[in-house]
Amino acid sequence: MTEVHDIGTPHGPARAHVTTGGSSGTLVLGHGAGGGVESADLVQVATEAAGAGWRVVRVEQPWRVAGKRIAAAPPTLDEGWRAVLDHLRAGDLLTGPLVLGGRSAGARVACRTAADQGAAGVLALAFPLHPPGKPEKSRAVELTAVPVPLVVIQGETDAFGGPAEVAAALTGQAGASVYAVPGDHSLKRNVDVVAAAAMSWLGEVTAG
Repeated sequence: MTEVHDIGTPHGPARAHVTTGGSSGTLVLGHGAGGGVESADLVQVATEAAGAGWRVVRVEQPWRVAGKRIAAAPPTLDEGWRAVLDHLRAGDLLTGPLVLGGRSAGARVACRTAADQGAAGVLALAFPLHPPGKPEKSRAVELTAVPVPLVVIQGETDAFGGPAEVAAALTGQAGASVYAVPGDHSLKRNVDVVAAAAMSWLGEVTAG
């Protein structure tokens, strides 16, 4: 069962889609800049995680709730995300180990906020390591700043940085791993493989 909560933030209302689970922990997922919480990979991961006993929260950012087509700037995304987490925490909805994650821009938000939110791990789907064709504009620092176990599930033909590029950026970072899966940045191909990789890693996080 999924409950929808409208949550006030400094940038307008956000929306939390909460799928009730068991006692494994809480997985909070953010969406990308080009799509919402109904992205195929997010839905599949949420469904399988809930089935494995996780409470799953898919966070719809205020710009998306307002019907805007252009995503807000990173600091604004982070502020909206933190406001949602604060609300959920106050309502005792962040139970057990807290794993933050998301796809693309949502994965970046999770990486940037993992430390101050006390996350036990970060699940990054299709992390946009750099703009297409511009490897010199790397966002690797957002990955390497994550102080907790991190997994990046990356499409083999992702124009924003392939699995090998992400792995190179994470060289020497303890607790970081990369799963290469078929497909491009959308991760629409074989979402069951994406979800299986996510569930394998989540099991390791809770076991560790």
